[in-house]
Amino acid sequence: MSIWIDKAGRRHIGIMQGGKRVHRILPPGASASDAKRVEAEIRSAIGRRSVAIPGDPPLTELMGIYLKHANGLRSPETAKGHAVRLGPWLDGRRASETRQAVAAAIIDMAEAYEPATINRSIGALKKALKLAWESGRTPIDYSTTIKRLPEHNARTIYLTPNQVAKLADHCSEPVRAAVWIALLTGMRRGEICKLTQEDIGRDSLTIQAGNTKTLRTRTVPIVPALKPWLAHIPLSVNFEGLKSGFRRAREAAGMPHVRFHDLRHSCASILINAKVPLEVVRDILGHTSVKTTERYAHLKTGSSRDALRKLGAKVTPAITQGKKKATRKVA
Repeated sequence: MSIWIDKAGRRHIGIMQGGKRVHRILPPGASASDAKRVEAEIRSAIGRRSVAIPGDPPLTELMGIYLKHANGLRSPETAKGHAVRLGPWLDGRRASETRQAVAAAIIDMAEAYEPATINRSIGALKKALKLAWESGRTPIDYSTTIKRLPEHNARTIYLTPNQVAKLADHCSEPVRAAVWIALLTGMRRGEICKLTQEDIGRDSLTIQAGNTKTLRTRTVPIVPALKPWLAHIPLSVNFEGLKSGFRRAREAAGMPHVRFHDLRHSCASILINAKVPLEVVRDILGHTSVKTTERYAHLKTGSSRDALRKLGAKVTPAITQGKKKATRKVA
């Protein structure tokens, strides 16, 4: 009998070939069809001259496959960061122990990371397992044995201009510039980090397709309140520097719950409250569909330049107030 079940309920596969025995133990929960598929793959491998029998490699070895794969992604360093974050829970574990490793990681990581961040790491592991299975490194597609956490995407914080000013007061100069650029344009953190002087025109910014989430070029008008902050482009800090600088600022400002992306939400909120049409807000933020923009509100009026001028008019008093406070601190 080439397939059997032991007392613990695990399925075994044993095949004799040329006087040698190939034995594989499938992980708990493997079905009869899984066992038959593995048996067929092993027999097929034995029948080839170059034998490559699926096994149970270490998860750290498989994650190495993903790290090479990440070099071809749009944001390789970010992707690698998500993969490396999971490292401590993969060490010493094999592919058949994927579920146990992920379960332990989720419990420990939940204390320090949001579900969305944990899911990025789980996603990296799922891709590593998929690549391993497709290349014949594992007998089962273990990526199907783990699931991502539910994300509470409804959590959105809308800041007033004065709250943003309070936050900006605790930032270094380049981080402060990024904060106001985000609020006055709705740009994402990554888009701001990749902005260059060549992207700054006489009266508009060009956000290159390769730097956007939707892979579409978009143009954002430059309003008076925005101009002073564009002198800091390109930023003197990189993506990680902006991330850590913003984290320090929000904690110093007593606003630890605020994320950089909330500035983009706040831009949309202020525009909507200024009676700007959803279609215009959609174009400013670069949404592919107005349905995405509808989560912000249901109001109408104006053009994108007029819309951002209204936003700038609302934000300028807060910027001025923030500068006065900063001057008093220096004095």
